Amino acid sequence: MALLGKTVTSFAEYVDTGGGRGLEVALGATPEAVIDEVAKSGLRGRGGAGFPTGEKWRSIRTTGTGTRFAVCNGAEGEPATFKDRALMRTNPYQILEGLAIAGYAIGAERCYIGIKETFTEEVRAISRALEEMREADALGGKSLEVVVGPDLYLFGEETGLEEVIEGRPPLPRIARPFMLGLFASPPKDNPTLVNNIETLANVPWILADGPGWLRSNGTETSPGTMVFTVCGDVTREGVFELPLGTPLRSLVEDQAGGPREGRSIKAIFPGASNTVILPEQLDTPLDFDSMREAGSSLGAGGFAVFDDTACMIRAAYLYSRFLWVESCAQCPACKFGTGEVTKGLDEIELGGRAPDLDLILARAKSSTDGQKCGLPTGESLLMQSVVQVFADEFRHHVGTPCSLPRDLPFHKIIGWDPTMNRFEYDLSYASKHPDWTFDS
Repeated sequence: MALLGKTVTSFAEYVDTGGGRGLEVALGATPEAVIDEVAKSGLRGRGGAGFPTGEKWRSIRTTGTGTRFAVCNGAEGEPATFKDRALMRTNPYQILEGLAIAGYAIGAERCYIGIKETFTEEVRAISRALEEMREADALGGKSLEVVVGPDLYLFGEETGLEEVIEGRPPLPRIARPFMLGLFASPPKDNPTLVNNIETLANVPWILADGPGWLRSNGTETSPGTMVFTVCGDVTREGVFELPLGTPLRSLVEDQAGGPREGRSIKAIFPGASNTVILPEQLDTPLDFDSMREAGSSLGAGGFAVFDDTACMIRAAYLYSRFLWVESCAQCPACKFGTGEVTKGLDEIELGGRAPDLDLILARAKSSTDGQKCGLPTGESLLMQSVVQVFADEFRHHVGTPCSLPRDLPFHKIIGWDPTMNRFEYDLSYASKHPDWTFDS
């Protein structure tokens, strides 16, 4: 059973394809047994860190005090990523069933799914599926609620998501959800589980068919498939489900068709949160451990490909500017550092006098000082790697016109046409300011 298969248009159709069996099995077992099954499967979080899901569930159930909650993070916002939205459009029922199972396993009083207000098609799909499953009494008695929030990157950060559920802007907290969860107040910790869309979409099939279902694909330490996004300078942009451990080359060349004719790959950005990937690393297996050993990370499975016509200063500027704009400014080092890097890259790109490259590296590195969330870590990792790897191109660019003046899009995806194999990008993003306002 593939996660990203034929679009399921009704709950009746979902049941006909085997849906609902996972929750039925879960409700016939103890919560502890459900957690054991998920742990045996080896499922790891598909949102970035790759943390073992069963271990995460167990810690939420067994530690802390107060009321427990389960949250599904559908506020996808990493550049070059569209996999969670593809799953919501294709089969929202498996996501809601997975959330209901998670709620049962950890003993959650209520469950939430957070989705951005700009994801209109996904909100409709999830809301329709939720209503059908309520009418069919197919949620195991759990209360599930859709929370629609702002189109901000930090809405997808787990504590920012908690803030939106509680009715506030997505300003990240210091304490993680398992330490201080939803609606918590001393002495109650209210431990809260947060899993992303793809993680929960796997859960019904693990319970229905056993841990071996997931382990029939992937590697020993990274079992299962993963849904990847590839965009940019490739023949076919799109969303592709592959077994973990598949070489990156297979994803980029076989699935996405490789670069355009006559062009070669120059660099790949794995979203905005990891180090740049070079062509000589294309044979790296796409699993959590191999990507870490290669000095990068699997992240959310999104890859932006740049060919040899792309200016790396321009590419770095677009991604640094995104992180500067999306920074919430709670941590001054983050807002200052990302802003200074962006300013320096802009000056280089315009061919004017620029700060020393060592200063750009220093600002990128120091942006993590006192951080509450992972945003400045992305700035530090990606910017340091791009500047260091392409140091000659940066030095050549200082004080001279760009030799690669092609206009690059920023890979903030807002739509996908699978018939044309192309994504639609948010062209209005260039008018967004660091205070989260737009030009009129």
